[in-house]
Amino acid sequence: MIKDALYSIGLSGFYFDDQKAIKAGAKEDGFAYRGVPLTPGYESVRQKGESISVMLLLEDGQIAFGDCSAIQYSGAGGREPLFRAKDLVKDLEEIVFPFLLSQRWTTFRELANKIEDLEINGRKLHTALRYGISQAILDAFAKYKKKTMTEIIREEYSLNFKLKKVPIFAQSGDDRYINADKMIIKRVDVLPHALINNVETKLGWRGEKLIEYLGWLKERVKILGDENYKPVFHIDVYGTIGIAFQHNIEEIVKYFSKLENICYPYKLRIEGPVDMESKKEQIEFLSKLRKKLREKDIGVEIVADEWCNSLEDIRDFIEAEAVDMIQIKTPVLGSIHNSIEAVLFCKENHVGAYVGGSCNETDRSAQVSVHIALATQADQILAKPGMGVDEGLMIVFNEMERTLQILKKKGYIESSDV
Repeated sequence: MIKDALYSIGLSGFYFDDQKAIKAGAKEDGFAYRGVPLTPGYESVRQKGESISVMLLLEDGQIAFGDCSAIQYSGAGGREPLFRAKDLVKDLEEIVFPFLLSQRWTTFRELANKIEDLEINGRKLHTALRYGISQAILDAFAKYKKKTMTEIIREEYSLNFKLKKVPIFAQSGDDRYINADKMIIKRVDVLPHALINNVETKLGWRGEKLIEYLGWLKERVKILGDENYKPVFHIDVYGTIGIAFQHNIEEIVKYFSKLENICYPYKLRIEGPVDMESKKEQIEFLSKLRKKLREKDIGVEIVADEWCNSLEDIRDFIEAEAVDMIQIKTPVLGSIHNSIEAVLFCKENHVGAYVGGSCNETDRSAQVSVHIALATQADQILAKPGMGVDEGLMIVFNEMERTLQILKKKGYIESSDV
C-alpha cells in the first residue's frame, strides 16, 4: 500500500515549559521565564516546541501524513521526558520506516497496535513518535479507501453513533481576559481553561484571584453573549487548589461550593484540583473529594489530567469513580487507537470523554483529533494548537465542519443535525 516514507522536522504550536520550575516560582521575564529548570532534559524553563512530520507515499501517488508532537509540560505528572526531534529521527530511519514498508497493511487498528508495541532494544518508541506515525497510518487508509478518517474509525470499531458536532473547548493561556472575550464573541462551547498554574499570582492563597476571575467571566458572558449562549466554564488549576488549601478536603469542598455559586447558572468543571505524588494517591484523593462533593450536592465536575497518562490509567480513574470527566491527552497516550478506545471506555461507563491534548501540538494532529472525536462522539474536544484562541479554534472548527458536510453529502447525517 505504501512505497516509501520520509520525514521533516518542524515546529509545534507553542513551547515546552518546565511545569515543576514554574510551580516552584520561576519568574516571568517577557515571554520567557527566569530561573533554573528542574525537570530533566530542559535547557531552560521555557523552550521552543518541536515536531516531526511523518509522510507516507502511497503506491497510487497520494501522500498521507501525521505529526509527532508532545505536550507543553513534558516530563511532568509521570509523563515521558522532553521530546527532542533530532534525538528521535534515528528511530524513524532505522526502525520504523523499514518496519512499515515490510508490513502487510490490513487495517488501521492492527497496524496502530503494532506501532504501539514496537520496541527498540527493549524500549518502546517515544509516545510522540507513536502519536504521529499512527496519524499517518490512519490517513493512509483513508486516502487508499477514498474515505474520511472518521469513516475509517467508525467502520473498524463498528460504531453507529449519530454523528453531530462535538463541543469545542478553547484555552486562553495567560491572556485570560482578552482571550475569554474572543471565545465569547465566537460563541465557544466550553471556556476558558485560564491556565491557573501558580498559587500566588493566579489562584490566590485563599483562592480569591480565581473567585474574582470567575465573577468577571460570568459578567462578560452576559455582556458579550446572548440569552441562548450557555457555555460551560472549564478551569484548569494544575493542582494549585490542593496547594493553597493544604490538601484539606473539607476546605476544598467549601471552596468549590463558592465557585459553583459564583458561576451559576453556568456549569463549572475544575481540571486537576490537586496534583499528588503518584497515580495511587491522585486517585484516592479525587475519589474522596468527588464523594464529598456529591454528599453536599455540589455540582462542580472534576476533570482528570495529571497521572492519567495511559489507557490503563484512564480505566483505573474511572473504575475508582474518581472523576466526572477524563482529559484524553492524545499525545501522551501514544498511538491514536488508544485515544479512540479511551473515549469508548468513558462512554461505556458514563464518564465525560474530553479529547484533549496540548497547545504544543500541530495543525495536523489537531485535524486528526477532530476525526477521533467525531467518530466516537466525544463530549468535547480541545481547540489546538497554540494559545491565541483564534488559530486553534479555526483549525478544529473548520475541520469538523468540512467533515460533517462531506458525511452529510454521503448520507451519514440528516440535514437537521448539521
